[in-house]
Amino acid sequence: MTTREAILILLVILPFVGSAIIGFFRSTAKNNEAWFVGAIALMALFCTIMLYPAISADNVIRLDIVWLPQWGLNFTLRMDGFSWLFSVLITGIGLLVVVYARYYMNPADPVPRFFSFLLAFMGSMLGMVLSGNIVLLVIFWELTSIFSFLLIGYWYHNASARDGARMALTVTGFGGFALLVGMLIIGHIVGSYDLDVVLKSGSLIKASPLYIPALVCVLLGALTKSAQFPFHFWLPNAMAAPTPVSAYLHSATMVKAGVFLMVRFWPVLAGTEAWFWIIGLCGLITLLIGAYFAMFQQDLKGLLAYSTISHLGLITTLLSLASPLACVAAIFHTVNHAIFKASLFMAAGIIDHETGTRDMRKLSGLFRYMPFTGTLALVASAAMAGVPLLNGFISKEMFFAEAVEVHLESWLDKSTPYLATLAGLLSVTYSVRFIHGVFFGGKPHDLPKTPHEPPHFMRFPIELLVFLCLFIGIFPEFAIGGILGTAVHSVLGAETPHYDLALWHGFNTPLVMSLIALIGGLILYILTRKYLKSCEGGPPFFRHLKGQRIFERVLVTISWKWARSAEAFLSTRRLQVEVRWIILAPIVALLLLIAGNQWIDAGALPLFPLDLPFLIIWLIGGVCAILVAWQAKFHRFASLILLGVTGLMTCATFLWLSAPDLALTQLVVEVVTTVLLLLGLRWLPKRLQAPAPIPDGFRPWLRRGRDFLIAVAGGGGLAWLSYCVMTRPQGATISDFFLTRSYADAGGRNVVNVLLVDFRGFDTMGEITVLGIVALTVFALLRRFRPAVESIEAPTQQRVQSAFDEARPDREVGDTVSDYLVIPRIIMHWLFPVIMAFAVYLFMRGHDLPGGGFAGGVTMAIGFILQYVASGTRWVESHLTVLPLRWIGFGILLALVTGVGSWFFGYPFLTSYFQYTKIPFIGKMPTASAMAFDLGVFSLVVGATVLMLIAIAHQSIRHYRVGKRTIRKEEER
Repeated sequence: MTTREAILILLVILPFVGSAIIGFFRSTAKNNEAWFVGAIALMALFCTIMLYPAISADNVIRLDIVWLPQWGLNFTLRMDGFSWLFSVLITGIGLLVVVYARYYMNPADPVPRFFSFLLAFMGSMLGMVLSGNIVLLVIFWELTSIFSFLLIGYWYHNASARDGARMALTVTGFGGFALLVGMLIIGHIVGSYDLDVVLKSGSLIKASPLYIPALVCVLLGALTKSAQFPFHFWLPNAMAAPTPVSAYLHSATMVKAGVFLMVRFWPVLAGTEAWFWIIGLCGLITLLIGAYFAMFQQDLKGLLAYSTISHLGLITTLLSLASPLACVAAIFHTVNHAIFKASLFMAAGIIDHETGTRDMRKLSGLFRYMPFTGTLALVASAAMAGVPLLNGFISKEMFFAEAVEVHLESWLDKSTPYLATLAGLLSVTYSVRFIHGVFFGGKPHDLPKTPHEPPHFMRFPIELLVFLCLFIGIFPEFAIGGILGTAVHSVLGAETPHYDLALWHGFNTPLVMSLIALIGGLILYILTRKYLKSCEGGPPFFRHLKGQRIFERVLVTISWKWARSAEAFLSTRRLQVEVRWIILAPIVALLLLIAGNQWIDAGALPLFPLDLPFLIIWLIGGVCAILVAWQAKFHRFASLILLGVTGLMTCATFLWLSAPDLALTQLVVEVVTTVLLLLGLRWLPKRLQAPAPIPDGFRPWLRRGRDFLIAVAGGGGLAWLSYCVMTRPQGATISDFFLTRSYADAGGRNVVNVLLVDFRGFDTMGEITVLGIVALTVFALLRRFRPAVESIEAPTQQRVQSAFDEARPDREVGDTVSDYLVIPRIIMHWLFPVIMAFAVYLFMRGHDLPGGGFAGGVTMAIGFILQYVASGTRWVESHLTVLPLRWIGFGILLALVTGVGSWFFGYPFLTSYFQYTKIPFIGKMPTASAMAFDLGVFSLVVGATVLMLIAIAHQSIRHYRVGKRTIRKEEER
């Protein structure tokens, strides 16, 4: 790995590592978290700048880490001029936001959590712009949606923050799913998911019949992310986030992701009528709607939010024109908008922070109190309005110049110059209103705080950004010409046109359009100033057309009408019907195979002689299984015991068929599930032996006959498949591959364990992740659960002894002095270290002998379960420190680190390494890196099992749930 590649991977990993570390900071860390996050952002910016000499020479820095090479999915990072430009925006403005947030955030808030989300969001954005694989791009794309959801909903006690975060996640998540489909289609067309291959296959993609579906899916992702019509409504509702979040999301990150996607795939997808009409219509409508709505906003952040929508519409319109010069203007305006919009949001945050309000109807004359902030906001607003000598003027001139060109003979193309001028006029109006309405006029009245200037370093990020507005506006070629040229050339390549960044291009049509916009916008504000300040309920003609209300109605329609109709048709509260669908699915799949003449035949191996002990084992297991089905409805305890017997017979069957590893796993799992089910069984309400209703309309004997036939078909089909596999010779099945390669490639003789932690380690990692999620879900559901009144009470002896224990004045916390279960309790105390040692023994021997991380983890969990059962919840938790969440977190982290570690040696994810290691006093011992992965499995299984045990065990120390009716009866008595 070269130095450049190391810097590239560090650039992506560093924010995520910082996010994980700062999550452990105390909430009273004061300035420590800001210093730490600022150092991370500064280091990321420094790493980005270090790579510019290589990028400026039109080089592309690539880092390929093999992940799933058979599917063409590799962890590929790729930096060219365009991604470098976005990386500078992400890290540079991110650093300024951190400095600003240091003074903006209230120390009473959980600030470490805020900075943790901010760093993770920064890492997600960097991963997205640096992705060299289109599937990896989608993964980071979705991460940006998740972390933006957490940032927008940071003040979760606020209903508007929760609603805004939910809306943003729903809309952008829908677009992310569409983007994934589009990328998969593009990969199918090209035959590769590598971004470099895709960017060279534009003609192939456009000639494919799948071009339109791919285009629609990709544009759905881009339009939803960049809040373009008709998905623009989520962005103003995201204003409930803290102002540093708004400044970051609106300037350089979240909403610019869609712009980045459209520019990145511009050489591949642009140039067709479909591209022009979809992007052109959405862009122009968004440009006008955003500017019109911004004029009538009474909230400062609301005005800036709609102006962001409008400027994003401007960039989208430029990209729709399929002109290389328009693409240049789009990239340039993306940079300019990021600079002046970040400064404006920070200025709005200072106004809110120092006055206590963002309501423009209350704000006026602040310039006499905040002259420095007012001057900075004035310059930034002028840049947003496109005033000469500022950066916004040059890129808007380029927009007007492209608008007057004829790109496609259509009414939309011909109307673009007039609509662009109108949008520019409206942008001047809301920019002037922002400055004049807030900083000039009479003195403000009834402000929550007395306005004054903020601390200098809170204003410093705005000063730097405003300086860039002036510097780029006055010396455009010197300030940004080389950087812009590198970015443009990396996108357009040989199609890069000649362009000139200059203040004066003569008296031409674009200049006339700018003058009309400037003068007309100023006149419009003068004429409508009083009306705009007193306007209530939104802009005229659209007051009743609110995106949030439409969104909520759509959600209600989907969730209450469509979803409930589908649930009523496909689902039921009866477990029997759910099981019926589950069994019918594989039956139908088998019938489809038979219909396709793909019947599975049995092998030629002879059957072994039927022994009487084995027959007895099967008969016991089969009879118990039948009795379980018969007794499960009303006799739960009996059915659970019978189910345990069936499990033990299954374990004996594995032993008989020479599968000791499966037998061991089955045994320990049977113990854990039986005990956990017994603990949970107590809290279920009693079942009355009343005839159950027949919702499907069948008579009882018809329904039972139907279910009997389905059961026979399902069980018989599975038995036939097992019979076919077991009667085939070893070389005719996939087992021969693992039997011959288990020791040669992975250094283990226990094929089952090697299969789980080496050959199919990726599947195992997904399974343990699901297990951890299930444990957390069970704990979350039972955390607020209270036992029902009709639940089975504790045995009389246990209640009497517990009351005796509570009455002892000399009793310590968690101590038990009663004689209830005294002998089993003592035995369990003695066995606890033995079980712990046995669990470690099973784990250590798992690579060569029956055992492994899963069996060892379940065994250790059994030790904890026995302590809870014998000694009670209070005693165990007062004598043992049980931290299941840390066990789960450590397990997932260790498994992930083990998989990532193989990348540093040039191997695919989770590739295992095996060698003999000489250990003192023991000798040579086979060791494999998969053992570390197995340790992660061990840790997670212990944590997940114990967490579910704790969730159930805590019910025994809670009060019964008493309804209002019961309380009323007690009062009457």
